[in-house]
Order: sequence, then C-alpha cells, then structure tokens
Amino acid sequence: MGTYYLLLGIIALVSWMVSSTLKRKFAKYSKTYLRNGMSGAEIAEKMLSDHGINNVRVVSVKGRLTDHYNPKDRTVNLSEAVYHERNAAAAAVAAHECGHAVQHAQAYSWLEMRSALVPIVSISSRLSMWVILAGLMLGFGAGLGLGYWVAVLGFVLMAVATSFSFVTLPVEYDASNRALAWLKNKNMVSREEYDGAQDALRWAARTYLVAALGALATLIYWGLQIFGRD
Repeated sequence: MGTYYLLLGIIALVSWMVSSTLKRKFAKYSKTYLRNGMSGAEIAEKMLSDHGINNVRVVSVKGRLTDHYNPKDRTVNLSEAVYHERNAAAAAVAAHECGHAVQHAQAYSWLEMRSALVPIVSISSRLSMWVILAGLMLGFGAGLGLGYWVAVLGFVLMAVATSFSFVTLPVEYDASNRALAWLKNKNMVSREEYDGAQDALRWAARTYLVAALGALATLIYWGLQIFGRD
C-alpha cells in the first residue's frame, strides 16, 4: 500500500511539473507571432483544404484548452484564444486538431480503435472503482465467491479504461507529427515559429503519457489486491 501511494505521489508530481511546463511553453509561444499573420482558424482551414477535406467545419468554443476534434459531427473545435490569435502556439494547436481530422479522413487505425472504445470507456471509467469496492465489501477474501468475481469484473472495466489511455498515445503523437510535417512542408511557419510549435506539441503529448502511466499504476495496484492474495 505504501509503495503504491509513493508511486502515485511521484506520478502526481511529474504530472504537475509537465502541466506547469506546458502552460509556460504555450504562454511563451503565444508571444511568437506568425510572419504570415494567419489566425488559428485560418491555419486550420488551410490544412484541411490542403488535404482535400471539405466536410469538416472549424468552430470556436469557449474556455481554455478546450480544443478537440469531434468525429461525430466532423468539427475542429478551437478555443477562443486559438481560434482568433495569430501566433506559434495557436498554429500548433490548430494544426494538431486538424491532424485528427486527417486521421479520420484516412481511416487511421488507432483513431478508429480509440473511437470504438469511447462508448465503453465512458461507462467503465465511471463504474470500475465502485465495482471493485463492491467486491471488497462482499468479502471476496474469504474465497472465490461472488465478491471475488465482482472485483474481477471491476478490474476488467478498469483495464479497458487503462487501455484507452494507451491507445490515445499513438493517436496524439501521430496528430502532432502530421501537424508539424504540414507546417514545415507548406512553409507555413518560419524556423523559429516551427521550433516553438514543435516544443509546445511535445509537452502537450507528455501530459497524455503521464496520464497513461498513472492509469497503469492504479491498474497494477488493484490487480495485486485482487489476484495477489493467498
């Protein structure tokens, strides 16, 4: 138990450090204004057009860090700052989200797998811990009775949610790679602007990596609790 909490503490600390660094990076590169004068929305529309995608809309949504691609209604959703501003950070985020739209258009296998898991994970992530605790309360330690199998069910649900975290990694890294390749190949940014976009996207990707490792640590802990008992 002590080792588990120590590990979670380390992961939480690393997560905080990565998140803080990411915010500083985006604040820094938000001051690197694009030489072409294009806004995030214009960058997004240009990238979609260059990939022959004409059935995806670029829209503005409220909030910060609310940027995402919605495959259901085919929209690239950019936060207000990213949508309107004309800097390296906005270009990086806008191009990254369009990277997901390109993945969708090209039937990228990892994105399809991730999308297929979404309905399941929306349920499993909410219920897994409660199901495991229910198994514990039913006293599965007394033998392979109902409580044990309830706990196993909870573990399976948690494993599905954890797998989703790891499936997300190649999706996010690939979207960033597509974004950076397009920004560079189409000469959309200067060398300095490109370096800023690349640095920002790398730190954004690391937040997903830390989250996946945290989910794995939790899964291993509960696996030991359920299956490691004599």
